[in-house]
Amino acid sequence: MRAGHGPGLGSPRARYSANPMAKDKTQFTCNACGGTSPRWLGKCPACGAWNTLVETVSESASGGKNRLSQREGYAGLANAQPVTPLAAIEAQDVARTPSGIEELDRVLGGGVVEGGVVLIGGDPGIGKSTLLLQAMDALHRLGLPTLYVTGEESGAQVALRSRRLGLEASQVNVLAEIQLEKILATMEATQPAVVVIDSIQTVYSDQLSSAPGSVAQVRECAAHLTRAAKTTGITVILVGHVTKEGALAGPRVLEHMVDTVLYFEGDTHSNFRLVRAIKNRFGAVNEIGVFAMTEKGLKGVSNPSAIFLSQHSEPVPGSCVLVTLEGTRPLLVEIQALVDQGGPAARRLSVGLDRDRLAMLLAVLNRHAGVACADQDVFVNAVGGVRISEPAADLAVMLSITSSLRGKALPKGFIAFGEVGLAGEVRPAPRGQERLKEAAKLGFTMAVVPKANAPKKPIAGLTIHAVERVDEAMNIVRAIG
Repeated sequence: MRAGHGPGLGSPRARYSANPMAKDKTQFTCNACGGTSPRWLGKCPACGAWNTLVETVSESASGGKNRLSQREGYAGLANAQPVTPLAAIEAQDVARTPSGIEELDRVLGGGVVEGGVVLIGGDPGIGKSTLLLQAMDALHRLGLPTLYVTGEESGAQVALRSRRLGLEASQVNVLAEIQLEKILATMEATQPAVVVIDSIQTVYSDQLSSAPGSVAQVRECAAHLTRAAKTTGITVILVGHVTKEGALAGPRVLEHMVDTVLYFEGDTHSNFRLVRAIKNRFGAVNEIGVFAMTEKGLKGVSNPSAIFLSQHSEPVPGSCVLVTLEGTRPLLVEIQALVDQGGPAARRLSVGLDRDRLAMLLAVLNRHAGVACADQDVFVNAVGGVRISEPAADLAVMLSITSSLRGKALPKGFIAFGEVGLAGEVRPAPRGQERLKEAAKLGFTMAVVPKANAPKKPIAGLTIHAVERVDEAMNIVRAIG
């Protein structure tokens, strides 16, 4: 017998054997070939793959009574349904209800949607439950009936947190339960407008014999809750655990199943938190909300650019301000670079930026601008813990590296953005006009941008240097520095 495939106490075979009623409700499906088995096996009897059988709900006996082959057709299984041309379907705007928390509404696309399903994930202790409890209280004050289902804490613990947040008089209904059937029955009886499930990994269904948190349980419970949301119009918010890498734990189908996926970002040791929309069927993707953790919970930050900008009284070498775009919001972020004499193997490290792209930019600097860093250690950081994935950060990264290498600071009030290609060209960034206007509004006076982003009309107080190639940008910086 292979190690790890015996009928131990924690194996699926042992759990199946301990529940004799499960054989009428469940079957085991192979993730590799799709074959099924009435009981758990370490090796799939169809394709021979190991550890691929996953517990699923089996069809009832009557459901497969009239099964026909494709050659015979499907008329005996179901009646054909009418179809409608797309042009004949009336498109209506989705009604939204603001949660009362402006930054959360921004990420959601304006507020919660009737019948929408939201999945929110983040590291333990980052503030998921705190934010949702605040949002539920705000929605209840607006007149919406709410239900907070807690599977990880008792009702007394939730009440204690609400008092710490200053919500002593909160009328949010709380249910401490992890059985899916009881949760659905409570939702049917109380008819709430918004329900929070904290968390989906703790919920289990009696239809399955596997333990809470398993792939089968998470997938099946999420499917039932999503179906209930769509049929009743209840907004369901699911809290999900994350893995060590920061991805949502559980089956990937969970993210496809819901309407909106939100991620909490930021260091638990910092006071600032970012909530980013990774998927949103009702709003912009990659929109972010910025919060500050206080004694009274999470508070929205009205001017998030102040978090990511330099606190230096005078300009310092290796610092360049970038105007990045997060969803629909232009943000000013300080890019810091440190170039130091390296050893035999020079190091390239980046925080908040793609390390592979950093290596590419250093090669472009060497080839097309004559700035050699082959024997130098290069460290790049995006201030404030923000993660920047758009290529418009290329020009600011290269200018900060050059500034650190030369030991000369860029002028005060200087910003830059633009994508850099391998041939040394500077490509335009989307919505360049909005970026420049945001920089001018915050008092910046000088910008180096792609030529295609240069405005036709001058922007008051902002001197713009339009460039087409990297060497042009470097020459401008040397001239003004």
